[in-house]
Amino acid sequence: MTASRTHANIIAASRDLVERHEGRRQFPYLDTRGKTTIGIGRNLSDRGLADDEIEYLFAIDLGIALSICCDLYPAFTSFSPARQAALISMAFNLGRPRLTGFRRLRVAVNRGNWHGAADESVNSLWARQIRHRATEIAAILRANHCD
Repeated sequence: MTASRTHANIIAASRDLVERHEGRRQFPYLDTRGKTTIGIGRNLSDRGLADDEIEYLFAIDLGIALSICCDLYPAFTSFSPARQAALISMAFNLGRPRLTGFRRLRVAVNRGNWHGAADESVNSLWARQIRHRATEIAAILRANHCD
């Protein structure tokens, strides 16, 4: 038996036992030693995430943000790439429930009123919390991108 086949067998045989012992958690928690942990015993405090894991999670989260934008803004795919990126950034940061709360922004975007949408983005608690990001997003929304 080859070494890689042996390792695959060991991993397969260990999966159920390790998962049963560690548990499966969607959200971070503190383990018995006070270490931030997630998933099946992933110690984020000591191990963190590898670059490929970060990229994998980021791709999933960007896809979720894109889906939010497509749902909230029916003409989303016709917007300039810069405006799409700005709205995706908002969706990524805020999530669906909070972005949905920006009703006047959504109305402005859906009417093509980019200055109004920019004003709505900066005149919010969110903008006061994240300052420079909101200012940049508003500038992108206001800019003439030849839509």
